[in-house]
Amino acid sequence: MNDFRRDESLEKVVRRIFAEGRLVRARALEGGVSAEVTALEVMLPDGTAKKWVLRRHGEADRQRDPNVAAHEFRLLERLSSAGLPVPKPYGADETGEILPTPYVVIEFVEGETILSSASGTDPLLPLATTLADIHRIDYSRQEFAWLPRQKDRLARLLESAERSDSFGRKPVLDALKSASPRLQRNGDALLHGDFWPGNVLWKDGRLAAVIDWEDAALGDPLSDLANARLEIAWAFGTEAAAEFTRLYRSAMPALDYANLPYWDLVASLRPVMGLSSWGLEPDKERDMREKLDRFIEQALEAIGGISP
Repeated sequence: MNDFRRDESLEKVVRRIFAEGRLVRARALEGGVSAEVTALEVMLPDGTAKKWVLRRHGEADRQRDPNVAAHEFRLLERLSSAGLPVPKPYGADETGEILPTPYVVIEFVEGETILSSASGTDPLLPLATTLADIHRIDYSRQEFAWLPRQKDRLARLLESAERSDSFGRKPVLDALKSASPRLQRNGDALLHGDFWPGNVLWKDGRLAAVIDWEDAALGDPLSDLANARLEIAWAFGTEAAAEFTRLYRSAMPALDYANLPYWDLVASLRPVMGLSSWGLEPDKERDMREKLDRFIEQALEAIGGISP
């Protein structure tokens, strides 16, 4: 990892948040796709040592949302104030006065994305209740006005699937095209947009943080639920996905779940089109494809008894 110990611009980032704070060390973090990510070790005036994360947003994010840094800060601030397990935000800057690209500084959360089997903790209940807590966030229309609408994303996704030469799932497209005008049966909720085990950190057997909020949107909470169902089926198996769903439904009994099979099909669109390009080992890809096929089959079977 690169060491930026003497980078004056990073020292200025720290001092903008805490005027008398001192940058002890900085190092590049691996795994950033949409942003350049740097870990900052900081000493505060009272002698407290802190770890922060500096996220410098990439061109794609900036084109999608010119105010992406400020919006990420506001979203995390709102979620943190509501008591949700997210990294605490410390500052954001889009002026270009310190760094040439927008950035946000957030808490460095210690943890692992894979819950150790030795912890004795079942991940399904914390995952389900945390997702429900996200969907219960009470917000005003103006508060998150910049967030995209899930229905607009779905329209673009369906167009992409129709144009894809590799998409050989005509029954999936037919079902979604017929249902899409009436697909959303629940009021808009705040969506994480990519809620899966890889975006959840665990420490000492507890859920420490939900990370990577760049796909947040407003829409039917079943969209998040369906995506999580598929990801949990991949990670822990079909029975685990069913149990996760039961736990979520217990936490959110007022939702209309009639169209969940359709949202399952929506969740399947991206992997159907792109699983082969994810760079997986052959055995892993084969296992995921088999589970995806079964996930789609179950959704289509359930749709046979639904009148959307």
